[in-house]
This record gives sequence, C-alpha cells and structure tokens, in this order.
Amino acid sequence: MKRIGVLTSGGDSPGMNAAVRAAVRTGLSMGMEVFGIERGYEGLLDGEIEKMEWHSVGDILQRGGTILRTARSERFRTGEGQRHAVGILETFGIEGLVIIGGDGSLHGGLELDSRGITVMGVPGTIDNDLAYTDYTIGFDTAVNTVLSMISNLRDTASAHERTTIVEVMGRHCGDIALYAGLAGGADVILVPEVEPDINMVCRRVLRGQQSGKLHSIIVKAEGVDISSAELATIVEERTGRETRSVVPGYIQRGGTPSGRDRLLASVMSAKAVQLLYDDEPSKAVGINGSEIVAYDLAEALKMKREFRKDLYDIAETLA
Repeated sequence: MKRIGVLTSGGDSPGMNAAVRAAVRTGLSMGMEVFGIERGYEGLLDGEIEKMEWHSVGDILQRGGTILRTARSERFRTGEGQRHAVGILETFGIEGLVIIGGDGSLHGGLELDSRGITVMGVPGTIDNDLAYTDYTIGFDTAVNTVLSMISNLRDTASAHERTTIVEVMGRHCGDIALYAGLAGGADVILVPEVEPDINMVCRRVLRGQQSGKLHSIIVKAEGVDISSAELATIVEERTGRETRSVVPGYIQRGGTPSGRDRLLASVMSAKAVQLLYDDEPSKAVGINGSEIVAYDLAEALKMKREFRKDLYDIAETLA
C-alpha cells in the first residue's frame, strides 16, 4: 500500500493521540502517504481529509483527547452512507484505514471491509470491553483517574463519617469498577456481570461501622441495574449513615495518558500500519499477555468477553 488514512471514532480515550502519532510516523518511515481524517466517520463522509507529515503529530504523545477529533455518525450507519464513505476514500486514493476506537467504531470498519476497503482496527476505548484484546488504549489511564478520586473521596468521607458511592464508566463492562475498586481498597464493588445484592452492600457497610471505620467506599459501574441515587437512599436508610453518590463522568476520559497507554497505543498502531504495508487483509490489533496480536477483524468482533471472576473474588476477600 502506498496511501493510507487514520481516524479516531466514538468516545475519546487517553492514548488516542499516541496511536495517531505512531500510525503517521510509521507510515511515513515506510514511504507511504498518510492522511488524517477528522471527526471520525462523520468527517469521512464530509471529505475532511488532510495529508499528514512528520511534524503534524509533534508534541501530541502526552496529550489526552485526539487531534483528529471524533464524532458519532448516524449517516454512516446506513448503507448509503457507507457507500458514500467508500467513494470518498477512492476519491483521495486511500487504499487502507487505521481505525482507532471501540466496538462500534470497529464494526463500522467491518462494513467498509465488506465494501473492499482494508481496515486495521486499533482498540481505543476506556471501557476495556473488546473481547479479543486483554487491554484497550485508555483503560489504564481511566483506572488511575478513578483511583485518584477514590483517595480524595476517602479523605472527605472519613472527615464526615459518610458512605460514598462512586459511579464509574464502562457501559456494560465492569472492568473500570473492578480494577479501580480492587486497587483502591473499596468496601464494595458492583459490576454488571454480577447481580447486585443490596443486602450484602448494607451488611458490609454496617460491619465496617461496627469495627470503627469512619467511612465506606462503594465503587459501582454505570451498567449495574440500580441507580446510584436509589442505592444511596437504601444504604442510608438501612445503615443510618449519611450516604452520597458521586459521578465523575467524562473526567475519566480525559487527562494525560499513562505510560502504559502511550506504550500500548504506539506499538499497536505501528503494528496496524505494518499490516497495511504488507497487504494483509483486515484485522483487529490487540495484546495477549505481552504479545501484540492481530486477528481477522470479523472473527475478533465475534469473540465473547470473559469477566475476571478471579479478580472479583480477590476483591471480595480483601474487602
């Protein structure tokens, strides 16, 4: 391949800029022309495409967000929109794409693949909900952001002798809650993969009070089938201790990416460009253990994610 494009799509995640940087510079080092597509599939449909040079991605490795910006595109979900996208790519002579995004973004890439465009998917999402890869770009940073919040909230919760519910992102995946809750010493971790037991939550809080604890921290994933406000009301009524809920929201998506996310983004994106250069068919790039892997794109998106029950059990024991 001589001419490739790179885009970021869906929700932004820390490390996307590192992935864009690696794609551009790896492609240029191989003698390819690299084009940046702004605002994801929406920008692709509007032809918002610019040629990228070495300096185009200077001083972005450490930045959160994405210099290419991102957007969700209802137009691209239609067959007409997808055909139009292929026409735009052909107009610019772009033979293959590096798509940095989550599940929806990579499924969009699969539609382009079915229309003759080679796509390499790079997993950029804080949710860590793609089954084919152990970790996604941005997940580590999001976990560390939540950890910092838990530490701060613990201080004020102790001062006021209160229970705090921290609701974290992840859609239907509980990994941010699980990893941050375990590392942050949460009293209770609630995830979508395990049916919530409100009685257990209240018992855990009461047991902490009786042992002299000044606070309790409950980390709850947003996909759990009870609202944080409702849970706070129940816990406060049953335990007699003031209970507040905190929803950090989009703070979890921003900020300087961790060293792990920068490294992961760089090596995954470089691998994606190498695969395009080698004229490989469409694939999804990920990490398995310490090895960077690439699976057939369609097969990767069919894989079923396994919940880390072992980590959940450890968290339960330590709590």
